[in-house]
Amino acid sequence: MSQDSNQFPNQLARQLADRLSRIKPTVSLVTLNVTDLARATAFYRDVMGFPVWGKAHPEVAFFQLNGLVLSLYLRPLLAEDAGFPKDEPVSRFSGVTLAQNVEHKDDVDAILAAVELGGATILRPGFDTDWGGRVGYFADPEGNAWEIAWNPGFPMDERGVLQLPPNG
Repeated sequence: MSQDSNQFPNQLARQLADRLSRIKPTVSLVTLNVTDLARATAFYRDVMGFPVWGKAHPEVAFFQLNGLVLSLYLRPLLAEDAGFPKDEPVSRFSGVTLAQNVEHKDDVDAILAAVELGGATILRPGFDTDWGGRVGYFADPEGNAWEIAWNPGFPMDERGVLQLPPNG
């Protein structure tokens, strides 16, 4: 390899590192897979006392906690959303995803590129969603699934903490 071909990955890595240094390191949202959304929502709402955000939805429920959002998502839909192949045993997918919400749409792809250079496996490259956001998924070197998300409907405060809008 020539000297020039070796410089491109290093230069790209430096650019990505510079970009990432401006993004607040956070875990914004933890998503748990569930098989019975109504039962799980009732447990977290009635037993744990977590306030449900928004109206009932057939696939997902959100709870605003102190500095973190907990979501419950139907297991097969979460596995599909994260990009796990349909013909692969569901046991490979732990059923939990961690999420980092970002302030800018193009941060999704920048983070995915950086983590891939760092050894992560891209499960689903960044894509525009039907709800107006942009998301992508990767697995860390131990196989834990992460979502990187930009959601214009879920603002972040000055500390970089995800804030669900008023109960809607």
